[in-house]
Order: sequence, then structure tokens, then C-alpha cells
Amino acid sequence: MSVEEMLAQEFGTLADVIREQARELSDKPALVDARRTITYAELDELMDRIAVALQREGVGKADVAAICASSSAEYGATFFGILRAGAIVAPLAPSSTAESLIVQLNDSGAKVFFLDAGVAQAMAGVMDQVTAKRVSLDGSDAGAPFEQWLAPAGSKPAPVEVEPDQGFNIIYSSGTTGAPKGIVQPHRMRWGQIRRGVYPADAVTMVSTPLYSNTTLVSFLPTLSNGGTAVLMPKFDAEQFLKLSERHRATHAMLVPVQYRRLMERPDFDSYDLASYRMKFSTSAPFSAALKADILKRWPGGLIEYYGMTEGGGSCGLVAHEYPDKLHTVGKPLPGHDIRLIDEDGREVAQGEVGEVVGRSGAMMVGYHNQPGKTSEAEWWSPEGLRYIRTGDVGRFDEDGFLTLMDRKKDMIISGGFNIYPSDLEAELGQHEAVLESAVVGVPSDNWGETPVAFVALKPGRPIAAEALKAWLNGRVGKTQRLADLQIVEALPRSHIGKVLKRELRDAYQAPATARKGS
Repeated sequence: MSVEEMLAQEFGTLADVIREQARELSDKPALVDARRTITYAELDELMDRIAVALQREGVGKADVAAICASSSAEYGATFFGILRAGAIVAPLAPSSTAESLIVQLNDSGAKVFFLDAGVAQAMAGVMDQVTAKRVSLDGSDAGAPFEQWLAPAGSKPAPVEVEPDQGFNIIYSSGTTGAPKGIVQPHRMRWGQIRRGVYPADAVTMVSTPLYSNTTLVSFLPTLSNGGTAVLMPKFDAEQFLKLSERHRATHAMLVPVQYRRLMERPDFDSYDLASYRMKFSTSAPFSAALKADILKRWPGGLIEYYGMTEGGGSCGLVAHEYPDKLHTVGKPLPGHDIRLIDEDGREVAQGEVGEVVGRSGAMMVGYHNQPGKTSEAEWWSPEGLRYIRTGDVGRFDEDGFLTLMDRKKDMIISGGFNIYPSDLEAELGQHEAVLESAVVGVPSDNWGETPVAFVALKPGRPIAAEALKAWLNGRVGKTQRLADLQIVEALPRSHIGKVLKRELRDAYQAPATARKGS
């Protein structure tokens, strides 16, 4: 059966698709990093050797193997090898604390743990708590050296029958702060994503976000399933990204908004030959209309923004190059995706009204691993008895069916009984010539319950006093929206995929006040 025929089926597995790609495209590069290039035939054989070694370690159907390392060809091959063994992949974030990684390893029940020297060093104080077999992807003494651990060349794993609802991977959220939640995404969900056909067989995809992120996987996996080439960067660097794009004649890329901003701000951006690009994608964080417009103007190829959650549910897509007048939105629901807006009581709101976004599609998590209570909290059931995933985002549909996001529900500020959307204030601050970016959070207020405070990073060479900027903003917004305080910061704290960590800003701001009250 050809790859085309396989992808036309209602269900199949990525491991089987790559097997067929190896037959049809044996010498074509599949994975490229700074050290090596792996062809499809080499990838297929390496997956077999990894799968056999895992089965030798007692990793069977629906068991878990974890990976925590920088992106590399070995990382990519190991991800696919785990799938070929019939097991579930748990890609963990090296940016997590050592203690959090132990929690995630224990929660996942991983029998084998693939890591590198950097992760081993970060976990040195807790490594004695790791019960899984350790394998070092970079050949360091972090575990059994990868090349020695592998099964002999030519080995073939025992075949495993995979069901659609079996776990494909477990992605942990809140790995840096808070209790990690393991999001179990089934094979059915991933199969639907790789069948979209967005990445053609001749795609050369720049992979510059980490492989433990769902943002990356929704780009990385379809590239390989369709026979393209993935160029892996261990860490994003704007200059290196542009040089690699030029060298490899990149056609596709998935970037988060802060990466786009850093690229477009480079004085030498226009000197790079990016004419090979056909399509660029973005997701995971707010993407300003002005930045989208700049990308459309100066970077060849189309631009699509996806809105959705790692948990799945409903997703939207904005084909920005086709709808330049809708850049302030995240687009329309994707085909087969049902998105609704609900109020505080779980009732659907009327057209044009603001509500929490809930969604349903074929791409939905099974649930949070070992946390049925948290799973229930994330679900909304329609009057027809259908299951939806709650996003925690607040939005509004316009008359054309495009969704505009207001804020995270938990970030909305209620001051004196009035709803304040931080995104409105952030957008207004962005109009000032000195403002690079900003974040507005709600802090406790004796008079109003909550009150807004802004944190602002300035453009280089554009100084302005915090009080002056606060006065400028307060003169442009409604009385109930006025800032109680504004602080100038060097940079906003961000997660590994570029989301602003508002909780860190809120906690840091409140800490001095709490200390004063306790003294």
C-alpha cells in the first residue's frame, strides 16, 4: 500500500507511514541537524533498533518512555522508535525544575528515560530518584550510551496492534510552576492532524521550537508523514534561523509570535533570500495584527495562524494572506471543528456576545493522565450530550464567523463590578512609539476588588518614565480601565513557547505588599 493510500484511510499509524516512506524515498533526507542528516531508510532502520531495544527493556504496548533533551536527529528518531514499539511518548521540557521532572516521570510511569548531558546536570541533585532505565542520547555519561544501547543493525521489533484511542503521547502542562498535568493525546487525534495535507512531499520545514511542545509536533509530524525534510534547531537563534532557511531552501516553518517579532526586528532581515518559503504558521500565543501585516509584506509565502489547545477540542485557522482585513482575529473554525461560546452558567451566548470558548472535533485528548477530576473540569457537555473541551479563553464571533479573542478567562479583571480585558489595555499601550510589548494583570484592591497593573518593555533608544506612560494610557481609556500602576521592565517573562507568564508578574508584584503587611 502506498503512502497516499495509507493516508486516505480512516486510521493508521505514523510508524507504518514512515516505514512506507522509507521504501518510496529511501535516500531522501528526513531529519537534519547541525551534526548529521538521516535519510528515510536510515530513520526506518533506527526506529526498528530503538523499538527492539525498548521491547528488550520490557516496554510493551501502551507503556511509556520519556524523552528530555535538546532537539536532535537522535531525539526525532527516538520519538518515532517509541511509537513503533507500540508505546506512548512522554516528551518532557528541560526547562522544568528537577523536582517537577521527577513528578512527571513518576506520573507517566516511564520505564525508559532518554536524556542528554544538560538535563543530567540540571537533575544531578534528584537523579537518585529516577527509577526508569536511563539512556543518553548524546553519548554522555547521563545514562547508557545511545549507540551501545541500541539493538543490533537489522533487528526487527515484534509487531504491535495499535487502537485509535490508545495514547500516542503525553504532554505535560505547567511544568515550570504549579502541578503538572499530563495531557494524553490518542493516535486518532494525531492521525487526523497528519492527514491534513498541509505539508507536501517536497516540504523543507524549519523546526525551531522544542520537540516536547505540541506547537512543534503539529508541524514536525505531518512533515515526516508526508515525506518532507525537517531541519532541527536545538535552540532558536534569529540569525541562525535565517541562515539555515537560506541554506536549506526552507519552504515551511512553525514559529511562535515572539520568534516572528525577533526575526522581523533584525535590521538585516530583508537581506536574506527567503523566496523558497511557501507557507508559515503560528500558534500558542497572542499574535498582533501589526506583526502579521509586517510578515505578509516582507516575508514571501503565505501565513496561517492556528488557535487551539494541546488538549484539543476545537481549533480555528486564519489564512492571513487571504483575509488581510481580519488580522485582529484568529480566524474561523477549521472544517469538522465545532466551536461555541458559553456564559458563566454554561449556557451558549447569543451571536456577537462574549463568552468562554469551548470546542469539539476529532482531535481531542483522552484526558489528563491519572487526574479524572481535572479532566472533568476541562469538559463541557452540550444539551445534546456531546463532549467539548473548555479553553479558558474569552472571545466573540463577528458577523462573518471570525473569532476574536479577548483574554484568558482567569486573566480577566473584575474591578468595581466591571469587566476589564487586559488585551484592550495592552493593545492601547502598543500604540505608543516607545512601547515594545506589555502585559497587564489584575492585583487585589481594597476599594475595587481588583485593579489593573501594567508591565512594559521599551524599544531600544526610546526612554520614557513609567509615570508619564501611565498618565498617557489613562488619558486614553475609560475611567474603569485606568491603571493603578505601571512598571518598566527589561523583558517580559515567557514560557518555552513564548507565552507571557502573567502569574509570575502578578506574584512578583504582590510579594513586596505581602511582606509589608506581615512585618
